[in-house]
Amino acid sequence: QVQLVESGGGLVQAGGSLRLSCAASGSIFTINGMGWYRQAPGKQRELVAAITRGGSTNYADSVKGRFTISRDNAKNTVYLQMNSLKPEDTAAYYCNAEIRRVGTFSVYAYWGQGTQVTVSS
Repeated sequence: QVQLVESGGGLVQAGGSLRLSCAASGSIFTINGMGWYRQAPGKQRELVAAITRGGSTNYADSVKGRFTISRDNAKNTVYLQMNSLKPEDTAAYYCNAEIRRVGTFSVYAYWGQGTQVTVSS
């Protein structure tokens, strides 16, 4: 069993900051890429930011310069620091991880349950 548990969402005023965390646990052998996605009501889920095991990052154009993704491989945890938040950042945020489980050779994508971020104007 593998679980991804997110935390850190909430309500914040425009211009404020939030930090999301996502911890993976269970029978994990290794974690490759990790990322954050978001989905607003009536819209498709979209990639916000991604990070490789080695630390290379990729961001959606809409969050570049405002959001920072990082990870702690020893803790199997990925973070998303969100600064200068805008009302259009309001969405459910989901973490994603490419995980190889102990005793297997295949890598599968796992998802967290989601955490709500609401930015008021």
